[in-house]
Amino acid sequence: MEITIYPDAEAVAQAAAAMIAVMARADVAERGRFVMAVSGGKTPWQMLRALGREDVPWQGVYVAQVDERIAPAGHPDRNLLHLRESVLESAPIPPKHIYAMPVEDDNLDVAAKKYVRTLQQIAGTPLVFDLIHLGIGADGHTASLIPDDPVLDVMDADVALTGLYQQRRRMTLTYPVINRARRVLWIITGNEKSRMFARLLQGDGSIPAGRVNQAQAIVLADAAAAGKM
Repeated sequence: MEITIYPDAEAVAQAAAAMIAVMARADVAERGRFVMAVSGGKTPWQMLRALGREDVPWQGVYVAQVDERIAPAGHPDRNLLHLRESVLESAPIPPKHIYAMPVEDDNLDVAAKKYVRTLQQIAGTPLVFDLIHLGIGADGHTASLIPDDPVLDVMDADVALTGLYQQRRRMTLTYPVINRARRVLWIITGNEKSRMFARLLQGDGSIPAGRVNQAQAIVLADAAAAGKM
């Protein structure tokens, strides 16, 4: 695990954008595409807007969602709303290269399987992302891998559904596909994350975030999240 600490969340977002741009240029030059999955959050939206100002071969970039709340189209709870605003307003990425989790479908179990098949068309079978961006919650969750939820034990599907969490069910990537990613980029900001950040670095498997493979992990955190480390 590679760890870098920055003064504040804005510096983290800028550094993450520059790093992703380097990865995208290298992967598009080598393989013709760069497929990443993005989590929600204030700092990630800053990161994506900053990425729009970087030198990125956007015609070869594909963006998927790490997780999404089960909510109607256009609802402010939806990560997709902010994802599209952050990327499409700042970068010349083809809109069809943003892959929304199909949380509006009537049959969500079928929809989760459909999302995997859709992504396999661009990222192969088994599904392997070039980069998965993750954050960590104050309760230790990452993606929508929530403490004590049965989704933590899903090992036979790359996308699954959670139970109710903060008034919403969610669709999320699972451990198998996260741990197959070529790279995992953790963005961790805010002092409310400091305790769980420390447990993540210790490889504490009792929190959901601690079960993510650290071998290909890069961590960018701000001083508030790093605390006294």
